[in-house]
Amino acid sequence: MFQHIHPYEPYLFPEATKLIVGTLPPPRFTTGELKKGDVNFCYGSRDGQLWPILDRIFDLDLKFENTDEAIRQRKVFLKERGIGVCDIVASAERSKIDASDLGMQHIQLRDILGYLTKYEQVDTLLFTGGNSKNGPEYFFRKHLKQHGLALEVVSDKVPRKHRFEMPLGSKRAPRSIRTVSLTAPSGAANRAVGSLDSYKKMKSENPAFTTLDFRVLQYTPFF
Repeated sequence: MFQHIHPYEPYLFPEATKLIVGTLPPPRFTTGELKKGDVNFCYGSRDGQLWPILDRIFDLDLKFENTDEAIRQRKVFLKERGIGVCDIVASAERSKIDASDLGMQHIQLRDILGYLTKYEQVDTLLFTGGNSKNGPEYFFRKHLKQHGLALEVVSDKVPRKHRFEMPLGSKRAPRSIRTVSLTAPSGAANRAVGSLDSYKKMKSENPAFTTLDFRVLQYTPFF
């Protein structure tokens, strides 16, 4: 069995108001065998779309290479925008070495609620995926249930929005935190994007419209 350990500590700071929450980067980030075009940082896979999406939204002129400068660019952007990164999976085992969420076994989760307690300004969790098995929302629901909490539906339209009340002790009012389940920024999710009526409508109106264009439109209001 391959021990798939998250290679990065959460990127958090007191001014963070939003957290990006995913699962695990591809196994090569654990072993350190990066490919050309990878960035040795959160969501740095050359096959992933999160940073290309943010690059488009904010016109960041990011470098997509395994250099210190590429890492610095991403950290500066996150700090300036008050966005932290705290993936929910600390480690998992795999019988097949790939990046599929469904292939994860014996999963150890991070204590997201513990981080939320420490970083009190955070009011939004941005899940890079939904409630399908072993997705970030799926795991977060399990994490909440262990603490007697649950998500409350705000909007069931993609991207789905929820909220929950985080207790802060008998002398303090509960803290309301919202969650947004974005369409996963991965190539594997392109089929799901293609099946959405909203995507089909935009594609019919503009044949050059892509799944990346769709995600840029979806992500923009939340970043």
